Amino acid sequence: MTKYAVTGATGHFGQNAIKELVKLVSANDVVALARNTTKAEKMVPAGVEVRDGDYSDVEQLTESLKGVDRLLLISSVPGAPGARLTQHENVVTAAKNAGVGYIAYTSFPHADKATVPLAADHTATEKFIIDAGLKHSFLRNNWYLENEAATLKSAVKGDKFVYSAGDGKVGWALESEYSEAAAKVLAANDTKDVYEFAGTSRTYQDLAAAIDSKFEISSLSDEEYKNDLKNAGVDEGTIDVIISIQDLISSGTLAEETTDLVDVLGRELTPISQAIQDVVDEK
Repeated sequence: MTKYAVTGATGHFGQNAIKELVKLVSANDVVALARNTTKAEKMVPAGVEVRDGDYSDVEQLTESLKGVDRLLLISSVPGAPGARLTQHENVVTAAKNAGVGYIAYTSFPHADKATVPLAADHTATEKFIIDAGLKHSFLRNNWYLENEAATLKSAVKGDKFVYSAGDGKVGWALESEYSEAAAKVLAANDTKDVYEFAGTSRTYQDLAAAIDSKFEISSLSDEEYKNDLKNAGVDEGTIDVIISIQDLISSGTLAEETTDLVDVLGRELTPISQAIQDVVDEK
């Protein structure tokens, strides 16, 4: 019997991946790995086993991964305690030591070629997995629509829809669709080494047009957007992150033409207007 494990079980992505996974395989064959096991036990479906899964503890991870055949490694959040790349390396090392045969890893679009700073940890993690000799699937997720939640919710209330990414395109899709696809890849018998997961590429203008509300659309330069954010009381660190993402988009890094996400899900993605409403309605 195949044993499946999912890291980061208490996060949004991990929770939904496990929920979808138990629709495909027996819950008794699923292991949820979490740093906070008490919290995880209250979240996972009945029958799912919870084990310790602290990305910083190789020995603990090795013990927890014993008996696991297929592992979904969900990338950790940037800025968390401990270097993200070190955390990923720890999980890969533990997986190899524990005899895990396959890893699906949530990566970055075209991580093998991407040169933007945000891709660096993912590029290196993919290399760790390859060098470890593990069979794998790199799930190169494009962009979660939820990343635009603040902008979308403001626009629905009638506030300005502001951006500085110009005509840059993004393959937005719901996080739940990416995590469902991850579960389906993990449970599949026949998988590819690389999946470029993305929705239909759209500009911010396209995204704004799909919002059911009246508001002003404002396409600014980076400098104008910075000043706009400063005047709104946003701190410098947050401003830097926002502008860096706008530059990432304007550079074309997230423009994508792929059917991988639809192919794996076996259905069309949620229509963008409905997906926007789902994000707006989310608490």
